[in-house]
Amino acid sequence: MVSALNAQLSHHGATDVLRAAFQAVPDIALVSSFGAESVVLLHLTAMIKRDVPVIFIDTEMLFAETLTYQMDVAERLRLSNLRIIRADNITPEDPDGTLHQRDTDACCALRKTRPLQKALKAHTGWITGRKRYQSDRRAALEFFEVEAGSNRIKVNPLARWAPEDVADYMAENRLPRHPLVAQGYPSIGCAPCTSPVADGEAARAGRWRDQNKDECGIHFVNGRMVRTGEQT
Repeated sequence: MVSALNAQLSHHGATDVLRAAFQAVPDIALVSSFGAESVVLLHLTAMIKRDVPVIFIDTEMLFAETLTYQMDVAERLRLSNLRIIRADNITPEDPDGTLHQRDTDACCALRKTRPLQKALKAHTGWITGRKRYQSDRRAALEFFEVEAGSNRIKVNPLARWAPEDVADYMAENRLPRHPLVAQGYPSIGCAPCTSPVADGEAARAGRWRDQNKDECGIHFVNGRMVRTGEQT
């Protein structure tokens, strides 16, 4: 199915990809960080299917600006099925809230990856806002993938968008920008592990700065990014 959808939609835009995803995977969910570029995918989705489940992971270490932005965008787009999830019990593994200082991978797994995996058990597919330009890891991203391990369909409607496409869409539709973007944060995660980006740096340079890490782990399987987009 995935191979056929990628071939069929190879010259189509994000809206067509979303419509195909809703038809192929009726119980699909959209996972959103409500970060710097998230409003584009949320807006595209709301115009087609406003009641799609939108999963937002509150790691309890997010910027206050992100939490406020999430509420503002959800209200503005009239998202009717927003699901805010959190880790069930953080204290045993991170009693003093400093796990991110000792082991960022363990912190991401505790606060983000495992809660999302639990939430996605009710779905056979999910939609992401990933784009090819964001990192070398994502350079070959397809619209549709099969997620190794779970066999869920993973949909990336904006995979082929360029940065200017995102900026133009936000301007043309007068969409609100995350307030931290104007302060030098083109990619926004948890507050302790996100720093401003200097001119000339990659957009994600401020995520886990000075560490050999550029992904939180929600797109990994057993610690490795795995794409099996030509299966099924």
